[in-house]
Amino acid sequence: MSVESFRIRNVRAACYRFPLSTPVVTSFGRMQNRPAVFVRIEDDDGLTGWGEAWSNFPSVGGEHRTRIVNEILAPLIEGHSLTRPQDIFEKLSRQMDVLALQSGEPGPFAHSIAGVDLAMWDLYAKRQRLPLWRLLGGAGPQIKVYASGINPTGSAAMAEEAQRRGHRGFKLKIGFDRQQDHDNLRQLRSVVGNSMLAADANQAWSLSEALERSPALSEFDLAWLEEPLRADRPRHEWKTLGQAIDTPLAAGENVASREGFEQLIGEDVVKVIQPDAAKWGGLSECVDIGRAALKAGRSFCPHYLGGGIGLLASAHLLAAVGGDGFLEIDSNHNPLRDDFCGPAAIVSDGTVTLNDEPGLGIDINLSSIEKFRTA
Repeated sequence: MSVESFRIRNVRAACYRFPLSTPVVTSFGRMQNRPAVFVRIEDDDGLTGWGEAWSNFPSVGGEHRTRIVNEILAPLIEGHSLTRPQDIFEKLSRQMDVLALQSGEPGPFAHSIAGVDLAMWDLYAKRQRLPLWRLLGGAGPQIKVYASGINPTGSAAMAEEAQRRGHRGFKLKIGFDRQQDHDNLRQLRSVVGNSMLAADANQAWSLSEALERSPALSEFDLAWLEEPLRADRPRHEWKTLGQAIDTPLAAGENVASREGFEQLIGEDVVKVIQPDAAKWGGLSECVDIGRAALKAGRSFCPHYLGGGIGLLASAHLLAAVGGDGFLEIDSNHNPLRDDFCGPAAIVSDGTVTLNDEPGLGIDINLSSIEKFRTA
């Protein structure tokens, strides 16, 4: 593989918001629109790479991350020469460390750096004339996926629609009223039959609540129970819960350090490891996390719930790492996702097949969503 250096000419981010007629509801809040922060990097040869920074919350987060990329990160790397994408991730992480601490905003900086990192990898793979999944060592382009974002209202209808679009795996949002959660799970199990079904509590419960409510979920044969506790609760609480229930625990979208994932993988409590490459780490970190998870006997299921560019990058991540895990695909209508995720928009019998085009494998033209741009 060629390792000649290349120079970054331009870095720009833009924020878009697609209004929703039906909000996406979680146990901690609701989304009235779907945001996307897309990052574009151009090198001196005129090649471009695309990435996406996580921006779902708070409701003003997308515009804030866009300004972080354009006003703080871009000046640090424009004109910078490098030989590998990790150089930029390491440079920005090191230089932003104190500023993120001083401002009390490690999250927004991590999200913004992750978006830049995804764009760098797309650009680098194009320079190498290889699809990202192959550049990163993947054995094949096909991955398993599941329909996510299934709301606590209208759950069965959402699952049926997802089935018609080719999905064979499903995840329901729980963490609301106990009876509502159980009624929804019972309806979904009836709709999806023996297909993969998981549940996401979105950090809704205390340990005592989780110990009380989780055992009853065993009747639904869940593939996993995602974030029943807050991600920052002491590890002994997670261990206590994991030992008390039969349903595998899943977490990782709110872990934001290499050390955090090493602990998560090493302690054998969380069975399903779910980093979000647009939220922390990009591909520079998440590929290694995925491989470490598989080596330790865990399931690797990248988390993702945003626009199309980040979804496509996450698909390449799973194809690169391999294993028997699933990629999350939001089941709610969103042109910021559907118009920019290329082959990830085509689900066939619960799978997606990536192509052999260089980089992410699609040409990006944002003119169709200019009316949704907010920053």
